[in-house]
Amino acid sequence: MTLRPVLLLSLLLSVALPAFARDASPKITVLYDAFGDDPALEKDWGFAALVEVDGKRILFDTGNDAETFRRNVAAKGVDLADLDMVVMSHRHADHMAGLSVVLEANPAVAIHAPQEGFGIYGSSLPSSFYRKDDALPARMRYFDGAPPETLQFGSAWPGAKLHPVAQTTEIAPGVWAIATVSDVPGTRELRELSLAVRTPEGLLLVVGCSHPGLPVIVAEAAKLDPDIHLVIGGFHYVNADDATIAGVVDALAPYDIDFIAPGHCTGEATFAALQRAYGDRYLYAGLGAALVLDNAEGPDRPRGAAATFDAAERTAYRALALRGDHVHDHSAAR
Repeated sequence: MTLRPVLLLSLLLSVALPAFARDASPKITVLYDAFGDDPALEKDWGFAALVEVDGKRILFDTGNDAETFRRNVAAKGVDLADLDMVVMSHRHADHMAGLSVVLEANPAVAIHAPQEGFGIYGSSLPSSFYRKDDALPARMRYFDGAPPETLQFGSAWPGAKLHPVAQTTEIAPGVWAIATVSDVPGTRELRELSLAVRTPEGLLLVVGCSHPGLPVIVAEAAKLDPDIHLVIGGFHYVNADDATIAGVVDALAPYDIDFIAPGHCTGEATFAALQRAYGDRYLYAGLGAALVLDNAEGPDRPRGAAATFDAAERTAYRALALRGDHVHDHSAAR
C-alpha cells in the first residue's frame, strides 16, 4: 500500500507531537476539587487545574495534599515534566500542597506567585523599610548599621524558579497573572493571583479562592478584555448568607460573561444561586472535568438544571468542607 505524501506527513506528526500540541483548541482540566463525576480521581478539599493553550501547559494551583495531587495527575495522564509554567493563586495550604510534587518532576519550571513581604514564596524588601538610629552602637544595630540595599527573604521551596508578581502582568503572549489584594475581614491584605487567557471565544478566567471578592477580580479581567467567555474556580462564598450571595450575583450581572463554572469554595448555596441566575450558561465542572473552548456555544459539559450534585457528591462536598486548613472565614463582603 502506498501512502500519499500529505497523509504520511499527517500520520508522522500525529505520532511525533504530544497530545496538547495536536489540539489547537484551548482547554482547562480540573485536577483537584471536592466534587466531580470522574470515578478515577480522588476528591479532597482544594483546587488545581491544567490550562492548555497555544501549545503551552500552565498549571494553576496544586491542591491540598501532595500524594492526592500526585495520584490525580497520574490518573489524568498529565506529565508534570512537560509544564511550561505554574501559577500559584495564594498561600493557603489547600492550593499549594502539591508544589513539591511538581518540583520533583520539573525543578526548573517557572512559578508565578503573589509578591508578599516575608511571604512563603520568597520576596525582597529595600532595607529602608525599617527605621534606623545612628546613635546606637553597631552591636545593637541590624547588620552592624550597614545593611545591604535589598534584603532577600527565603521561600519554602529553596532553588525553585519563583517569580513574584506584584501587579497584573502578561506572563506569556495572551496570558496574564491578575494581581488583587483582599480587603475582606479574615483575609485582609492577602494577595491573590488569578489567571486570564485570551481565546478565540473571549477571555478564560481561572480563579483560586477569590479572597478579594469575585467581582473585584472580574473587573480587573474586564480591563484586559471585556468579553469574558468562561469564569471557573473557587468563588469563596462557602458559608456566605443569602444577602451576600445575592449581592455577588447582582455585582456580576453587568459583565459580559458567557459561561460560569464555579467550584471549590464557592459553596452549595452559591452554586444554587448562580445556577438560577445563569441557567444554561452555568456549567458543571468538578474534579476531572475537561472543558474545551472551541466554539461560542461553550464547552460540552452538563449545564443548567443538569449540572446539579447527586446525593453522594453533596455528602462528600459537605464532609470535605468541614475538614482541613481551609476552615477560615469564607464569607465575603463584596
